[in-house]
Amino acid sequence: RVEAFRDAASAMEQEKETLLEMIHNIQNSQDMRHISEGEREELNLTANRLMGRTLTVEVSVETIRNAQQQESLQHATKMIDEIVNKLLDDLEDAKIRLMSLYGACTSDVPAGPIDQKFQSVVIGCAIEDQKKIKRRLETLLRNLENSEKSIMLLEHQKSSVRQSCNSKQD
Repeated sequence: RVEAFRDAASAMEQEKETLLEMIHNIQNSQDMRHISEGEREELNLTANRLMGRTLTVEVSVETIRNAQQQESLQHATKMIDEIVNKLLDDLEDAKIRLMSLYGACTSDVPAGPIDQKFQSVVIGCAIEDQKKIKRRLETLLRNLENSEKSIMLLEHQKSSVRQSCNSKQD
């Protein structure tokens, strides 16, 4: 029963993360640009209210760690944070590095290189922490992919506007 209780609480933690990500994606979706100002404002108010309500829920499952596991978790977190902090400087490099970290966390054969140093650090973490690290990397990569799609759509719209402006000038 204790393990079932912990599993249920972990599932609730994940559901909260998923809800927050969904709300954030809706707020930043390309579709929001294609609706009227009034509808956009109403959707943003609703999204902000839902975000605030979701953030009021605190679910925490503590992981019991020995000193070596705690050190490994801190090191792994620091490695991810360093990449995230450099994300805006070089988006493509950050994506490649995050993918190599993710490859180190998965049992599947990854498409790209594996960061061996990160893999050895993650192996030193508690099992629950390994799962959380993997989920964090999945979320970061998914958010990067969504950001890239938004950027490509905006660039496509800009080039379409330029082309139509150039056609009108001719």
